[in-house]
Amino acid sequence: MSLFFAYLSVAAALISALTALATNRRLALDHLSQTLLRRWPAIQTKADKLLSETDYAERHRNSLFILLGISGICALLAGAGILTSNTIATDTLPLGLPWLHWHIRLDPLSGFFLCVLGLPLIAVSLYGPGYVREFEHGKYSLAVLGLFTGLFVAGMELVLLADDAFVFMIAWELMSVASYFLVVFQHEHAANRRAGFLYLLMAVIGAIAIILAFGVLAGFGDGLTFDAMRGAVLSPAWASVAFVLALTGFGMKAGLVPLHAWLPEAHPAAPSHISALMSGVMLKIAVYGFIRFGFDLLDQIHWQWGVVVLIVGSASAVLGILYALQQQNLKRLLAYSSVENIGIIFTALGLSLIFLSSGQTELGTLGLVAALLHCLNHALFKSLLFLGAGAILHQTHEQSLENMGGLIHRMPELAATFLIGTLSIAALPPLNGFVSEWLIFQTALQAGNLESGVLRSLIPTASAVLALTSALAATCFVKLYGVAFLGLPRSEHAAHAHEVRHRGMLAGPAMLAACCVLFGVLPTPLIGAMGNLTLQLTGFQLPNTSALGWLWLTPVSPETAAYAPSLVLIGTVAVGWLCYYLLYRRTGLEPRRAEPWDCGFGGLNARMQYTSGAFSMPIRRIFQPVYEIRETIDETKEGPAQTRVTALRYHFQVPDRALLVLYEPAGHAVLRLARWAGGLQTGNIRTYLGYSFFTLIFLLWVIS
Repeated sequence: MSLFFAYLSVAAALISALTALATNRRLALDHLSQTLLRRWPAIQTKADKLLSETDYAERHRNSLFILLGISGICALLAGAGILTSNTIATDTLPLGLPWLHWHIRLDPLSGFFLCVLGLPLIAVSLYGPGYVREFEHGKYSLAVLGLFTGLFVAGMELVLLADDAFVFMIAWELMSVASYFLVVFQHEHAANRRAGFLYLLMAVIGAIAIILAFGVLAGFGDGLTFDAMRGAVLSPAWASVAFVLALTGFGMKAGLVPLHAWLPEAHPAAPSHISALMSGVMLKIAVYGFIRFGFDLLDQIHWQWGVVVLIVGSASAVLGILYALQQQNLKRLLAYSSVENIGIIFTALGLSLIFLSSGQTELGTLGLVAALLHCLNHALFKSLLFLGAGAILHQTHEQSLENMGGLIHRMPELAATFLIGTLSIAALPPLNGFVSEWLIFQTALQAGNLESGVLRSLIPTASAVLALTSALAATCFVKLYGVAFLGLPRSEHAAHAHEVRHRGMLAGPAMLAACCVLFGVLPTPLIGAMGNLTLQLTGFQLPNTSALGWLWLTPVSPETAAYAPSLVLIGTVAVGWLCYYLLYRRTGLEPRRAEPWDCGFGGLNARMQYTSGAFSMPIRRIFQPVYEIRETIDETKEGPAQTRVTALRYHFQVPDRALLVLYEPAGHAVLRLARWAGGLQTGNIRTYLGYSFFTLIFLLWVIS
């Protein structure tokens, strides 16, 4: 039954794409008929009546997202069913090459990630109809958007169901190519075209690395199926080669530093509901690929792999949040935050690899559970934040935080759900982001069980970096929420903003916010449901997660650490009510509204409050060696000889060092090589005949 729902999920996504394609053809026919009617006015009245009775675009505007919602529900049912049933469903489809059919497999690992995909997809299906209205009669084709969205979702689902490298790479490329067209959807902007080119280029390079990694396993396993690869016996050298290739390929798609350059460019370029799917889901599909390869297909694990993953993950986490703190563009800030959270996930995976390779199976399983739980949590709160950012952009037409402010008074319902997302991503209890990060810290604190002194010193260092990352993340999202929602509006658009009229644009984020609260308050049943998954990958289930009862989370043992999120929630509510009772009910005081203190100047205005750049300036000064800071001050002068300064304008930019150090020099080298190769095309037939002659001479010499 679970596999049936998985097939239904893929079918619904593909039907959504075909529906969009049919809509596009119908609109083209309508345009053609209108053109013909202008030539034969005699049948104008009858044709107008026929067209008015069937406004095809209007009747099918919601059908695309209804089908995507069905796909998300079916993915959730398939994933939850297989995750709790402790079974594996397999199938072979008569597709592909005559000697290589498609092998399909649904197991607890793919089932868990189908749940990770399904929840944000349901939210997007509620959110999308209201958001895409602006594309319905504009210069962008809603049919094109629907076509590639359906293909994008179907590609991600097929990646999770693939049981051989052939199907996996077809689905992987479908996912990558479809998302490329979504990134360049608003293609008249040069920045979007540049982002799309960078994304496609890095996707191709990453795919080559993944193909080579699968090729190593296929060569030793005599087959492209995953079962054949599981039986491959590799030497430590070849196993390390395959692991590094997989880490490069999947890490490039996930956004690990320094392979992350495409991510902060592509996410702001795509429509907001697509950004939610890319950041909340697609990055997790890359994490799934890495876990499938490193924990399932490879027959052995080496501690050196864990060290590499731990270092790369820690660097990604801290650098991602440091760059997020300096961003003024709302969606770009969220994109860099995704780099941070992917780094946190890989930090947990690195801990898991180290403990598993050292024989500490229970602690390795705990690290894996923490990584998987953070995958789900990040999919929820990051999708929520991107959908909320889309609603803000939809209502204010502003992308820069410097032009927002005061939105809590104009968009109160969105502000409430967005606040839950910011508290979750800042890892504050009792919400879901805290649970997974707490589990990662609990895993790292068990470093004393390792025999290697190097590892016992390395893991606490990584834990300190993770603690710094958590503190910086809290600072970053205090900045985001405070600058965007609090204070006074900084632009006319922000001053005249109002709540979104389409309720689905609030229902989608609200559903994700409810999940953030639910999984934060009741994480124990969710972690218990992962038992079959960890049993598949590590051969172990966490035995003590609810040793003190279902309200308590005890990852290692009750004597080591325990956490009761529901009690934290009850305590928070109780303290809040007690403060209200003591201050107002018992004393009889009534809350009084008044203007905030204006420091004696009189008349507060937006120029008196913190800007986004000013808020993050101390971090910029402390971590200046990390950044490439470009600051300029423009002066406006008047008076005789331009001696009186009447206005100052401060600008700063913090470009990504990875772009400056790695990607731009590589791009310049490729351009130089292309110009040199272009010089071979002289346009002279004698030169071309000479090339052919000397090539033939060379080949004859080689053959003989």
